This record gives sequence, C-alpha cells and structure tokens, in this order.
Amino acid sequence: MPEQTPPLEPARLEFENVTVAYNGRAALSDVTFQVPHGARVAVVGPNGAGKSTLFKTMVGLLPLRAGRVLIHCQPLGHHADCVAYVPQREEVDWRFPVTVADVVMMGRYGRRRWLKRVDAHDHEIVARSLEQMGITPLARRPISELSGGQQQRVFLARALAQEPHILLMDEPFTGVDAATQDATLALLDQLQTREVTIMISTHDLNLAAARFELVVLLNRRLLAYGPAKEIFTPQVLAEAFGSQALVLPEGTVVVDHCCPPADY
Repeated sequence: MPEQTPPLEPARLEFENVTVAYNGRAALSDVTFQVPHGARVAVVGPNGAGKSTLFKTMVGLLPLRAGRVLIHCQPLGHHADCVAYVPQREEVDWRFPVTVADVVMMGRYGRRRWLKRVDAHDHEIVARSLEQMGITPLARRPISELSGGQQQRVFLARALAQEPHILLMDEPFTGVDAATQDATLALLDQLQTREVTIMISTHDLNLAAARFELVVLLNRRLLAYGPAKEIFTPQVLAEAFGSQALVLPEGTVVVDHCCPPADY
C-alpha cells in the first residue's frame, strides 16, 4: 500500500519559552510567541540580538537548551521539507563547484524518498523556480561566477523549488541591488497569496513597518511582538537599540549600526 501522509494542521509557528545558548552564554532567553498561518513577519533587533539564532534553531542547526518550537503543532524534527531557509550570503561557501541548476535542485531533495532519483516533475519545478526568479539563462553557470544579487536569487529559487509551507530568510536585503530587492518583495507577495508563512530578519525598520503585518523585536529576549505601529514607538525602540535609534518627526526610523557586535 502507498505510504500515507498524515494531515497537517495549518502552518502556524509556536515558540514556547525558547532558550538557546553558545558556550554557556544565552543567545535567546525564554522567548514565547505565535505566528499565525500565512502571516508575514519581520524579525528585527540590534546586531547580536539572536535573529539568526532564532532561524537556525527552527531548521535544526542549533539545539534548544530549553523550551520548544512547534510547526504544524508538532515539535522540531518531524518536518523534512515544509520549512525553507535562506541564510545570510556570507554564511555560504560560494566556491563550491556546483551550477545554479544544481543548487536549485537541492530544494527538491527533502521531497524525494531515500535514494530516489530526480524525475521529470522535479525538473519541471526547478525550471519554473528559475524562471520565476528571472535566472533561467544562468542555469548552467557556476554559482561562484555570479554577482551577489544573482546568488540571492538562486537561493530564493531553491526555496521555491522546495514548495515550503514556511519560508525563513535571514537578512535577504543586505548587499543586494534594487532589482533583487524588488524581485524578493514581489516573491513574498506571491507566496502570501498561497498562504505561505513568511519570516525575514532585517535591519531596515522602515521596510519592516511598510511591508510586514507583524514585527518580532528581539534583543536576546522578546521585547515586543505585534503590528509595527504598536512596536515602533520611541520607548520600545530605545529599550532595544538604546541611543542608536532615532524616530524622525514624520515617523521614519533611523538606527545607527556603526561598528556593531557580530549577530547570532
């Protein structure tokens, strides 16, 4: 008989008293919040606040010290392919000898049974993902030869090929050209119409306020969570960023990230 896949609850995320530590030092401490199915959420905070840690924990790259993360009402480890993760570009070894098409095909691996070869359907999904991100002509190019914006589009295409229920993107707008930023935002709009739950980390507070319905404000612990208009107040921003944050009279938020500590 064919293997039966159990029905899934809506793709909501639940963080319950999550604590993660590096070498005995807490990078996240007692973080609790819930993300509704299909929501679009910006994760913001100063460098070293734990934004990257939050995402890496969700995909099993970092262990929990305490608490739990639930996806589809199930704990971590029960989901082979429903969460797609786009890391920061500097965390990727771009010298690895693979082509653009190879990287995008990696998004299909979680959907194949052990030792099952890629099939026509996998190739169709990869071709569609390349086209959607406007990089079909680059399919046979080595990943190392691409610009930063092109590399970002490749990883977005890989995430698309995974057909995720949840998409995590760590600083996707850092160091890319305007065309790639626009393409990324257009992709997020498309995915939201499919009720894909989206979380991105960003240093651009104005972008977070304009394009995301919910904001998570971290500084090793959860400082605030909710709509941007409730989060981006002078009092809350001062607690998160200290003297780095400035709210201009027209509402624009300016944060000085000069010489920040490394993020986690």
